[in-house]
Amino acid sequence: MKKEQRKRIVDRHRDSLTRYGYHPNALYWSSRGIQEIRFKVLAEIGIEPGDSVLDIGCGFGDFKGWFEKQRGALNYRGIDLSPDLLSEAGKRHPDAEFLEGDLFEISSTHGDFAGQNFDWVILSGALNEPLHDEGSYAYRTIAHMFELCCKGVAFNLLDARHLRAPDLQSHQPEAVLDYCRTLSPDCTLRDEYLKNDFSIYVRKDHSPAD
Repeated sequence: MKKEQRKRIVDRHRDSLTRYGYHPNALYWSSRGIQEIRFKVLAEIGIEPGDSVLDIGCGFGDFKGWFEKQRGALNYRGIDLSPDLLSEAGKRHPDAEFLEGDLFEISSTHGDFAGQNFDWVILSGALNEPLHDEGSYAYRTIAHMFELCCKGVAFNLLDARHLRAPDLQSHQPEAVLDYCRTLSPDCTLRDEYLKNDFSIYVRKDHSPAD
């Protein structure tokens, strides 16, 4: 991600946090309910209490709070570009680890990011920023998430079939699904839960070799 793009994201979240405080609106979610619908779909890939989860673009760490209220404790780690959001996340979840930066730079500087050290890697809303790169950064991010997981990846994107806005990045679900199938044959598209959104599960293929 280019330096100016990263700065724009950080500045936008600093402004929104000043305006809304600890609230989904500070993360550009329209409501807590909409945020949690997305969390529920991501969790349905098969996340269980005690699993290790890496949350890309974690914001306030709200997935951790939501899941643990519903199901039980997670071994959770979150990363985000915004130091302001992470400061609030750390206050709310002192038992979790939060790292500031881009997925690629963090994984290159933290040795425990090498290999499949997380059961699940998830992402909710963190690829909605328009980068004008025809989805290149999103695809690279998905591929790297898959490299880091032991069991699978779950992420959501905005649905270009229903939403096209110059200030948001949307994607064609089938195109993203086709890409994910180059990573694993075990992929699932979920597009029934919200009109403007879709989620994809990419699971590790643990079938025995021929």
